[in-house]
Amino acid sequence: MRITGLGHAGMFIETAGGSILCDPVLGPSFFGSWFPFPDNRGLDWERFGAADFLYISHRHRDHFDPALLERYVSKDIRVLLPDYPTDDLENDLRRLGYDNIVYTRSGEVLEYGELKIMVTPLRAPSDGPIGDSSLSVDDGTASILNQNDSHPLDLETLLSFSKPDAYFTQVSGAIWWPMVYDLPQEAKQNFAQLKRDAQNKRAMYYIEKVDAEHVFPMAGPPMFLREELFRYNGLGLENDSIFTDQRQFLEHMAQMRPEQKGHLFLPGTQVDVHGSAVEVTQTLFSEAEIERVFGDKWAYLAEQRDTRQDEIRAEEASRAEVLPPSEMLAAIKEWWEPLLRRARTVRNGVGGNVRFRIGELDMVVDFPKAKVREYAGEECIYWYTIPADLVSTNIRDHEIDWSNSIFLSMQFEVGRSGKFNEFLTTFLKCLSRDRIEYVENWYAEQSDQTEDIQLDDWVVQRRCPHLRADLSKTGKIEDGVLTCSLHDWKWDLTSGRCLTTQGHPIRSAQADPAAAAPAA
Repeated sequence: MRITGLGHAGMFIETAGGSILCDPVLGPSFFGSWFPFPDNRGLDWERFGAADFLYISHRHRDHFDPALLERYVSKDIRVLLPDYPTDDLENDLRRLGYDNIVYTRSGEVLEYGELKIMVTPLRAPSDGPIGDSSLSVDDGTASILNQNDSHPLDLETLLSFSKPDAYFTQVSGAIWWPMVYDLPQEAKQNFAQLKRDAQNKRAMYYIEKVDAEHVFPMAGPPMFLREELFRYNGLGLENDSIFTDQRQFLEHMAQMRPEQKGHLFLPGTQVDVHGSAVEVTQTLFSEAEIERVFGDKWAYLAEQRDTRQDEIRAEEASRAEVLPPSEMLAAIKEWWEPLLRRARTVRNGVGGNVRFRIGELDMVVDFPKAKVREYAGEECIYWYTIPADLVSTNIRDHEIDWSNSIFLSMQFEVGRSGKFNEFLTTFLKCLSRDRIEYVENWYAEQSDQTEDIQLDDWVVQRRCPHLRADLSKTGKIEDGVLTCSLHDWKWDLTSGRCLTTQGHPIRSAQADPAAAAPAA
């Protein structure tokens, strides 16, 4: 089996039973903000576009690049579609003309001669834009797991496919926190360090559990080549950013798991796998160029910035004409109020007013009352400042996931009066009837937390209130605080209060030493 890196989360897999093109992206993505790092334009995209299968892991635009697909990938290609609860990705692909769709099913192995494929979807509101997935591939000569951005809870089912010889997984961040927040600089630096630590911890959790001999960090970091965002590349010019690069993570992994082999996976990296035998060759970048990319990163990034402004200008020219404030308010009101009325759990979870300053429009979304109106001095728990052309473009395109456009662009500012509110972020990525109904039903199902386990001296509910991870496997207690290692969420066990976000309390009590039994 041969795997060629295409940049970011992209790869081209050649097997005994056919080839698979995974998550190819040239970008720039997210309103011209994200470029693959390092530059992947020198690849032979015509060759990779002639694959037998196309796999798009999820709908985020750093994994799904419509312009690249239109230019390089035949409309006849077989598309491996993850089994998601809403058909947004399928609709996106069909609009591009891709109708040769293979409907995968969770846990179901597809066989094409020597080639075996399994796509494992995740369906929680926090999994990408309601949906993320991983790809398992085995052709009899080797087995690999392409986990990309997904954070699976049920590793036993995933790894029942076969033990991977090579493992490809996200290690960098894909979030706007804390860079765009209204915070003192010292607080931003502190939160950025905590976020990087949490990302490393999560990646190491999966690396340890999957236990593949060969590990390839991927899916980030991006390059920010817009002038106003340039300072947030990597760890930030002032150590206030979260985007760990491939080499930095490999250094961390070498300290934590020296028994496993970590490899640099870049555009053009060729990985030949035959069982446990792995050979890695760099075909696009020389060793000297790689040293320059990582050893003199800011000079490399500045060169990229100075030579690629035409791509940014082209993206800006594609945006919609800015709507007058009254028309914008009317359009958002007509769009959002019916969704708010359906979103009882989300409304209650937000529990307050949220202010949006969009160009000349100053509006408030009253979640308890399910109303959108002009701002009139109400107390608000969150306040956003967003360029009017971004919102006008989302209205024109009816973009149902604002995390997949505005938020990941980092071309906005936000402040809040308390902790992170997951329900608010969920609403802003679920701006369609199908999505709202799905998340409302999903939250209702999560309320059944009847089974308890013992961890150390505490009895707690078995399932994490965030994404229902099994806390007997992912939970750790220190000084009366429970941490779920998948996403680093924390709870004070004395009160049951979530220390990470508003809501999501946990059921907990001191164990009875005479009656308690250890967790299974």
